[in-house]
Amino acid sequence: MAGYIVLGTGFGILLRSAGYGLPWAFAMSTLIYAGSMQYVGVGLLSGGVSLLTTALTTFMVNARHLFYSISMVDRYKDAGRYKPYLIFALTDETYSLLCDGHAPDQAEADRYRFFVSLFNQCYWVTGSVLGSLLGAVLPFSTAGIEFSMTALFIASFTEHWLNTKDHIPALTGLIGTLLCLIAFGPERFLIPAMLLITFVLSLSGRRKGAAS
Repeated sequence: MAGYIVLGTGFGILLRSAGYGLPWAFAMSTLIYAGSMQYVGVGLLSGGVSLLTTALTTFMVNARHLFYSISMVDRYKDAGRYKPYLIFALTDETYSLLCDGHAPDQAEADRYRFFVSLFNQCYWVTGSVLGSLLGAVLPFSTAGIEFSMTALFIASFTEHWLNTKDHIPALTGLIGTLLCLIAFGPERFLIPAMLLITFVLSLSGRRKGAAS
């Protein structure tokens, strides 16, 4: 809740500064619900870019969700009426919570995942609306506020590094991303990096499974 309220507030303020008011903040957080893409979307809206550019940018920014969903197939396959919303609401933080957390009652696991996902979106929408309202009455510079999403990822990475002994996934992510950044440039490195990281970790997992 703390993370989503703060980041949502930052998004609402940034959107308001670009000239888009409360209805936009509510609609984007309800219908799009993609934190980093919503931050990028502010620039796309204010810049008047084409639909094709918007579609390609959205795909690149949210490509990581493809890999999230692959690892959740077994958990979601029997979710029944909850399944459509669970798929829609699979954001970075929700994915982290559902991977690390355990349902109090395994018989109600799908219901537990549904409410974790729903509460997270409610927190995000609340933060976005609050930010839009604050942005209307508290004029101040928004320079650098978009870095809040990057800061969240850095904090998550640091916490994972400190709390685990196996640093291979983290190092794979860092090295793979750096190599693709050098090879493909800042505009095209995201998808190749995700593919490379997935390949290396899959290969590493197979080797560990064979060794055990």
